[in-house]
Amino acid sequence: MTLVWEQVMVDSADPETLGRWWAEALGWVVVNDAPDEFEIRPAPDRRPGLLFTTVPESKTVKNRLHLDFRPDDQKAEVARLLALGARHADVGQGEQPYRSAARRSNIRWAEAGAVPRDAVP
Repeated sequence: MTLVWEQVMVDSADPETLGRWWAEALGWVVVNDAPDEFEIRPAPDRRPGLLFTTVPESKTVKNRLHLDFRPDDQKAEVARLLALGARHADVGQGEQPYRSAARRSNIRWAEAGAVPRDAVP
């Protein structure tokens, strides 16, 4: 393959704070903590990572990308992330087997809970 997925870029007013929160939430490591960008990865030599960069403007429209996660225990994981400072987010999902949440910066993600992990191809 000629392409390698390096990272997902995340615009932020405070890259370090947001990056450290995601590092703790995912159990990832910090690989770059420069003043204008903050990068985390699953392990120092594993990709893709998340690269948080500084932008001066605030968010004005809906995110065009969100992250989906599949925890072993959805209820426990949602409680853990809420304890880290996340909040429930109503994104119009209605009655679905997943929960949407957001971080202070309005980066949203969903956690699936109805499909067993080994049922996903």
